[in-house]
Amino acid sequence: MLQPALPLQLFFHCLFADRYNSLPFGSERVSLKPIQDFLYLIFFLQEDIPAGHKVALKDFAENEDIIKYGYAIGHARCAITKGAWVNERNIKTNLEGVLEYSYSPKLAELNIPNRNLSFMGYRRKTGEVGIRNEIWVIPTVGCVNGIVNRLADSLRRETGEVNVDAIVAFPHNYGCSQLGNDHENTRKILRDMVLHPNAGAVLVVGLGCENNQLSAFKDLLGEYDAERIRFMECQKVDDEYEEGMNILRQLYDIASQDARMEVPLSELKVGLKCGGSDGFSGITANPLLGVFSDFLVAQGGTSVLTEVPEMFGAETILMNRCETPELFDKTVHLINDFKDYFLANNQPVYENPSPGNKAGGISTLEEKSLGCTQKCGKSAVKDVLMYGERIHSKGLNLLSAPGNDLVAATALASAGCQLVLFTTGRGTPFGSFVPTMKISTNSKLAVNKPKWIDFNAGSLVENDLMEDIAERFIRFVIDVASGRRVNNELNGFREIAIFKSGVTL
Repeated sequence: MLQPALPLQLFFHCLFADRYNSLPFGSERVSLKPIQDFLYLIFFLQEDIPAGHKVALKDFAENEDIIKYGYAIGHARCAITKGAWVNERNIKTNLEGVLEYSYSPKLAELNIPNRNLSFMGYRRKTGEVGIRNEIWVIPTVGCVNGIVNRLADSLRRETGEVNVDAIVAFPHNYGCSQLGNDHENTRKILRDMVLHPNAGAVLVVGLGCENNQLSAFKDLLGEYDAERIRFMECQKVDDEYEEGMNILRQLYDIASQDARMEVPLSELKVGLKCGGSDGFSGITANPLLGVFSDFLVAQGGTSVLTEVPEMFGAETILMNRCETPELFDKTVHLINDFKDYFLANNQPVYENPSPGNKAGGISTLEEKSLGCTQKCGKSAVKDVLMYGERIHSKGLNLLSAPGNDLVAATALASAGCQLVLFTTGRGTPFGSFVPTMKISTNSKLAVNKPKWIDFNAGSLVENDLMEDIAERFIRFVIDVASGRRVNNELNGFREIAIFKSGVTL
């Protein structure tokens, strides 16, 4: 949120989306509700400014740092006059390549009480807890995508999905002709899906000649529940449809007997994600997720932050929240390894946000990152995970994955998150292979896209207090964990995307 200690260096967003599409040229009086107790400004706007975009509160000299969220989000490309619209035309990033960092821990004392809350989930034989009881058909290779889709469709029609939450196939394009890390990434993500507690039963379908051989894939799984995880290699059976349906009917008979039971909130693992952000993201929905993340961690639960490129510019905040020097070192590698990946492909590490982000009022990667990282609140970092690695520490985790929405959401779910919390200011309908809850940053989006948006955080700049909306959000998350479906599930929007960085044969 904005800091009153730096009134002349601050930017604020035009928070009148409920009344105006833009602030008109010549507007004289501007007040900002979250800071109205200490700041009331009178000045003329130099031009029409869209809702959610930035206004200069002072004159800026060329190359002078621009401050937002208490940190520099770039510098002025040219002189900027008070009341001017500030965007990518007149602000430039301060980011550069790989950096050296020093550990300066700043761990917050949050003192959030444990309320001993619970939800209704599915306790698996492994001890893990799922929030859905679904039957999944997962291909080892893209060559059998048509088969897995046909099998899942047939079982849905045959059973009506009675006594299970869903029957879903997850086609993808990989599993063969991949080399090195790409091959291993595919194997790890598919392994993590097969072992995910939201699946009550899984049929893994291979072709037979692919790189991702079923025999080696079984070894990668380690110990697994052979009653609920089954395999079929299409080149080794006479009729893959008939054989697949026979297996699926057996799996359905088993999974359909499962029942929800009360489990403590400490068993909940959520992924923190944003996409299609706007100027409201860093002051409404993302801070709301930060409050929730801190709350969940205080209850003994787990939250996971990813999108490493959208940590650039805010990475020192996360590094200094690492609980140990070892975690600090892992976070430094998390950041610099991703920067090296950019540089190895002759790409800048400071690329501007997407066209949608810029249209929504975000001008530099630092601005995007400082807003994004608010999703993880103020809790200490407990662990740092590589791509495809599963959660093994409760509390706040950082996960290596790119900013791409579907790739990052898939990575969060693969790490073991039963639910992805996704903030958006522009809107998006997609869903990963776990429930993907959309939280709008502004009320206009929630009104316009009720089939996409599950929860509106835009009221934080209208009449709602954070403590009130946070309590409603906690209850909503518990309801979803207990079986309430979110829009991506109701719409049948479920997909996976696997990170690719290398050569395909």
